[in-house]
Amino acid sequence: MIKNTWKYEEVVALFQLPFNDLIFRAHTIHREHFDPNKVQISTLSSIKTGRCAENCGYCSQSAHFDTGLESEALVAIDSVIEDAKQAKKNGADRFCMGAAWSRPNKRDFPIVLEMIKGVKALDMEACVTLGMLDSDQVAQLKDAGLDYYNHNIDTSPEYYDKIVTTRSFQDRLDTISKVRASGINVCSGAILGMGESEKDRISLLIQLANMDEHPDSVPINMLVPIEGTPLYNSEKINPIDFIKTVAIARIMMPATWVRLSAGREEMSDEMQALCYFVGANSIFYGERLLTTDNASQNHDKQLLQQLGINSLMN
Repeated sequence: MIKNTWKYEEVVALFQLPFNDLIFRAHTIHREHFDPNKVQISTLSSIKTGRCAENCGYCSQSAHFDTGLESEALVAIDSVIEDAKQAKKNGADRFCMGAAWSRPNKRDFPIVLEMIKGVKALDMEACVTLGMLDSDQVAQLKDAGLDYYNHNIDTSPEYYDKIVTTRSFQDRLDTISKVRASGINVCSGAILGMGESEKDRISLLIQLANMDEHPDSVPINMLVPIEGTPLYNSEKINPIDFIKTVAIARIMMPATWVRLSAGREEMSDEMQALCYFVGANSIFYGERLLTTDNASQNHDKQLLQQLGINSLMN
């Protein structure tokens, strides 16, 4: 049953379940909505790197922090299309493009629209993350054929100003609402391990699951500490707590693609296997996620083969 009226006490009860009971329940729900031995594979490419005006405390691309990252201008369209072709050859069916913007500018936005059209011409799904949008920009993305727009809420509304202060939590929700109203699929998730409490994790899951429509895709990231950012010395999240959060995301949003995103390079094979078991069924495939390392393609292939899990394209 798809439910958009989750109460705090109900989610607390899920977090308090014995671990075996929780993962059994999550896996059972997962099987009701998806093939448990299939994953959706995306590739993420940075099309504009660095000098972002936002001060997200986890991000190497913020102009507010000295992380040693050199900024780059918008990548040429031909280069992006070649990357998309290679991603498809490697097994990805969705190509995601990320630009380090607070919001798109008038000069570069039309070029991004052409990138989307080029990716669609390859018979791939196209996804972008470009920051905050106005209604006209959303309409143009829809006309270009965009399949997914990524706009993570990052954390709970209560903890949000501990992570970023240059925009509000409501700013995020406003863009998501515009994207949803246009008919573009919403991709919105969170980052775990930023010093948030279990109460914050409960709150962020309620924010996602109580949207009028669940996000079509929910990326769950594990913080990759970047030297020079305020969150560099954050205490690493306990693997069991991470798995529990993935499991509860699956229970609360049964028909949503739940993606293991940043941080997989730091996860053991056993941790990833349990995440797949409890309902994660999408991953980013490739050596880099914008500016952070990702699990290698060869290792992903070996692990998925060992687990008997195939991509949607197989």
